[in-house]
Amino acid sequence: MDSLKQELPDDHLEYVEAWGRASGSVAHVFRPSTLAELKKTIQLAKDTGRTVGFRGGGNSYGDAFGNRENIVLDTSRLNRITNWDPEAGLITVEPGVTIEQLWRYVLADGWWPPIVTGTAKTTVGGCASMNTHGKNGFNMGTFGDHITEIEMIMANGRKKVCTRDKNSDLFFAAIGGFGMFGCLVSITIQLKKIYSGQLEVTGCSRPNLASVMSWFDENRDGSDYLVGWVDSTARGKSFGRGEMHKARYFEPGEDPAPARSLSLEAQSIPDSILGLIPKSSMWFYMGFFFNNPGMTLVNTGKYVAAKLLSGEKGKTYKQSHTAYHFLLDYVPGWKWGYGRGGLIQYQTFFPKETAENAFAELLKLNQERRMPNYLTVLKRHKPSDFLVSYSPDGYSMAMDFRITDKNREQVARMARSMDEIVVKHSGQFYFAKDSTMRPDLAEATMGKEKVAEVIRLKKKYDPKFFFQTDLWNRIFAPLAK
Repeated sequence: MDSLKQELPDDHLEYVEAWGRASGSVAHVFRPSTLAELKKTIQLAKDTGRTVGFRGGGNSYGDAFGNRENIVLDTSRLNRITNWDPEAGLITVEPGVTIEQLWRYVLADGWWPPIVTGTAKTTVGGCASMNTHGKNGFNMGTFGDHITEIEMIMANGRKKVCTRDKNSDLFFAAIGGFGMFGCLVSITIQLKKIYSGQLEVTGCSRPNLASVMSWFDENRDGSDYLVGWVDSTARGKSFGRGEMHKARYFEPGEDPAPARSLSLEAQSIPDSILGLIPKSSMWFYMGFFFNNPGMTLVNTGKYVAAKLLSGEKGKTYKQSHTAYHFLLDYVPGWKWGYGRGGLIQYQTFFPKETAENAFAELLKLNQERRMPNYLTVLKRHKPSDFLVSYSPDGYSMAMDFRITDKNREQVARMARSMDEIVVKHSGQFYFAKDSTMRPDLAEATMGKEKVAEVIRLKKKYDPKFFFQTDLWNRIFAPLAK
């Protein structure tokens, strides 16, 4: 399409930055608020020889929603809830509805989104397009597992309705397909019935990686959520030590005052610490610790605190759903603490048979290169049926790396070495977090047959490759030639 490009007005030209702030590209950004405006933007793209990519809440760490020198269609203003059945827990929304908007709408009726991310700022359209996961992936799967129907605007401008039985190939490709098969304009979700606004949470410490990994299997039964944090800086006998949290829903009748705990007021996140320090300014002070010595101190302090307060036997307490889930919202703008270079997240998924050895090799490599990741989170998962699936019967480890002008190339080289470990242990990647994958790595981790199927369906539903993003062009476009 490059040879057919025509000029577009500069008033829509913006720098589209990745959520992690480590990359970005300039594009023409449009924010339609109605379906008619969305279709008009798509037609404008065709008239001017441009491609179209989609952005929801803009929470992908890498280049999943950038579309260099072309059009980015921001769906955040398409944020209406179009149908709600409080008896069945079925809700239909436009793609720009956020997780926060969703839970606030249904909470008083005793429902909760079945899968939530670490921030409530993600949109339903983004969660569907990336097929996001949460702390309950081991028993509830991914976001797409709870979608019953989607409506899409295709490259030809027509609407297509998809379910598991109708246009099923598109249904299983579009969910997780990062917007490359069409624009989601309506999503119907089956929510989770809850009987309290609180969860019963148990936190504990674990002295090493082997103990951390065994904790997940020991606590799968009887838990609704499982998550672990690992001290990436610990060595020797303490290598891989961590803090673990499990949580369960309250059964009917356990909460003596469910109406109160299910109120919006009970779910509010304080905007200050101890009522004194505004959380909006905390990122500035955190910035003093976003370096290797500082994060070694923070990680050590976090583990010691967990050991003293909870110990290996654990400590149980009650916590609201929002406090348990949305840790990234506790300190607004915390990513700014990483400095102007931002951060990337390297998240890998491994089968249960290889996960522990893979995690150990990755953490040791980071330490050997003197580039430990600053935040390490482990989760347990079950397999997914969606085409662009990253979820095996196994585990994931998410690692945050600070990017600076001096270390950018070093991190890139280390990522190449980490890639070798991922392939060696049959690992997979998650496109909402990816910043470093290459075409050959996609084939090595997804499998050539699956990549070929992605490209086949792309050509079937978008034969002129009208929908594109920087991520698509980085990974799949070279393989589609």
